[in-house]
Amino acid sequence: MSSRIVRVAAAGRDVDIEVDWVGVDDPTAPILVFLHEGLGSVAMWKDFPQRLCSAGGFRGLVYSRPGYGRSGPRAPDEHWGTDFMHVQAQDVLPALLDALGVTRPVVLFGHSDGGSIALIHATRFPDRVAAAIVMAPHILVEEFGLVSIRKAREAYVDTDLRRRLARYHADPDSAFWGWNDIWLAPEFVHWRIDGLLPDIRCPVLAIQGLDDEYGTMAQIDGIAAAVPETRLLKLSNCGHSPHRDQPEAVIESTVEFLGSSLRS
Repeated sequence: MSSRIVRVAAAGRDVDIEVDWVGVDDPTAPILVFLHEGLGSVAMWKDFPQRLCSAGGFRGLVYSRPGYGRSGPRAPDEHWGTDFMHVQAQDVLPALLDALGVTRPVVLFGHSDGGSIALIHATRFPDRVAAAIVMAPHILVEEFGLVSIRKAREAYVDTDLRRRLARYHADPDSAFWGWNDIWLAPEFVHWRIDGLLPDIRCPVLAIQGLDDEYGTMAQIDGIAAAVPETRLLKLSNCGHSPHRDQPEAVIESTVEFLGSSLRS
């Protein structure tokens, strides 16, 4: 990937956002916006966005949220609130799309926290979203997932996890502690977005691995219960990152889903 920095006015300040365009060179092709996980970035997607976009004939917009990758880092004294995903969905993403001149409805492709951001954005801006694919999204907090997040904190302090994350983030502390601190904050246990989901008007493909260590099937089953146009894909031999554990299944299902959804 060959990313660049775009300065965007969002959430009351100017932020530098790392962006990259991948896929077909066709301005009329469907645009897929890739929304990364809680420790992700442009680089951490590796070649998956290109593979998916090439398979389906899509243009892909890949970006690192503020605090991640080569985007502007989180200030050391900046602590995200329980609404941090809402801020990304309702302020940052719309500002980025406007700055890039993207005016037609897009397809959102979100992983983990990025999946939750995609869902929130689809409830808030239904006319700007043609379809949504969410992998291992969160619609509520489960103790099951918090156990894994606590283990991630231990690994960051006690192992080489910080060094490994530094390959994907200019400031790994910004990325890790921004995510980990709020997810483990006492008040965050009450976070949930299932009550918003009936406002979604676009088709949704919800994907989750049967071995996901950060959430149970209650997450995507809850989406299906609230959004009539939902398809579920539950993958065996797959953990929290379906695009890494089962990439071919994710690509095939996404291309098929969008082939029917975007025509209807």
